[in-house]
Amino acid sequence: MTTTPVSPLAPKGGFPKLPVIDGLRFAAVEAGVKYKGRLDVMLAALDPDTVIAGTFTRSKTRAAPVLWCQENLANGLAGGGKAIIVNSGNANAFTGRNGQEGVERTAQGVADTLGIPVRNVFVASTGVIGEPLPTERITAKLGELGETLSPDNAEKAARAIMTTDTYPKGSAASVTLDGTPVKIAGFAKGSGMIAPDMATMLVFIFTDACITQPVLQQIVSANTESTFNSITVDSDTSTSDSLIVGATNRAAMPAITSMDDPRAAVFADALHGVMLDLAQQVVRDGEGASKFVAITVRGAENDRAAKTVGLAIANSPLVKTAFAGEDPNWGRIVAAIGKAGEQADRDRLSIRFGDILVAENGWVSPDYREEDGAAYMKAQDLSVTVDLGVDTGQATVWTCDLTHRYITINADYRS
Repeated sequence: MTTTPVSPLAPKGGFPKLPVIDGLRFAAVEAGVKYKGRLDVMLAALDPDTVIAGTFTRSKTRAAPVLWCQENLANGLAGGGKAIIVNSGNANAFTGRNGQEGVERTAQGVADTLGIPVRNVFVASTGVIGEPLPTERITAKLGELGETLSPDNAEKAARAIMTTDTYPKGSAASVTLDGTPVKIAGFAKGSGMIAPDMATMLVFIFTDACITQPVLQQIVSANTESTFNSITVDSDTSTSDSLIVGATNRAAMPAITSMDDPRAAVFADALHGVMLDLAQQVVRDGEGASKFVAITVRGAENDRAAKTVGLAIANSPLVKTAFAGEDPNWGRIVAAIGKAGEQADRDRLSIRFGDILVAENGWVSPDYREEDGAAYMKAQDLSVTVDLGVDTGQATVWTCDLTHRYITINADYRS
């Protein structure tokens, strides 16, 4: 098997040591779904008191596992334990009845293995679209998965869900809620077909916080907008995006039952930090990426307009290739602003690269020197700030550059 070089933008130090979450165990195996000689199926088993929240792709060609998970959440879970089964190498998307039957067989197999209701099993798949899922390779490994469940297998689980990722992505946080320590830990996969709503991502986050499902869902949905729905690698929305958050309710605290509870905001902020870290790690592992770029838009008509403009800049192939070539071509940013369709005052517009004022009042700044912009572009982490000069709306989105390696990876993806 060919070893893929780790992204130059990867966090230093490798996969973090995630805290053990009470009521949660993992297992991972080699099932040969597509890949040979590597982990490609993971199972997470959660205790009966666990509540689950999730957000999913809004693609009109959603994969069978996404539809299954959405239906489970809509109908409500049964009493008893919960589980998440994930495979990489095959997205089980656009696979018709075969895909649906594969999800049902997999979920039933997990339910039988763990002795839990089938409606409590969440299923996720990532990989190639349009190829039948070899479900039997997954179900054949369920016994081994059940026997090897351990609270310490988070990193193995994170590695099992990777496709073109060059490194597993993990993040954790701890927060004290009214004197009670609470842990949050999670991992994600994603590096290409990344665009809001949500991205070709699988994200699994766990906490021992005591919280009701409606409150957890409200927090997760709100946090998604400023994290996973604010990143883009290549503007392509996936069929398979799934973010699942499980709270085991094992912390020694009274449950959070309302957003009016002051602890809800504290917990939401801590969870947001983990979600943002994972979202940014996905961008840092963008296929072929050599630059990580934060784009902040201010002075927009409202926050929604600011985000629209930010994504127009972030998704522009001309802007992204300029970053790759370390070319401070601010005219491409002006063009991207103009195509976004949102209000902008041309004569009040300003652009900054980092702390460098490039343009102001609709014209190049008299203090700007091209050599300063070119020197700034050589950094790996870049920031662009745009002020539209209209109102007070603002938003930040994150992206990466577009290099020849992106083409190479995707041209060879199915071979």
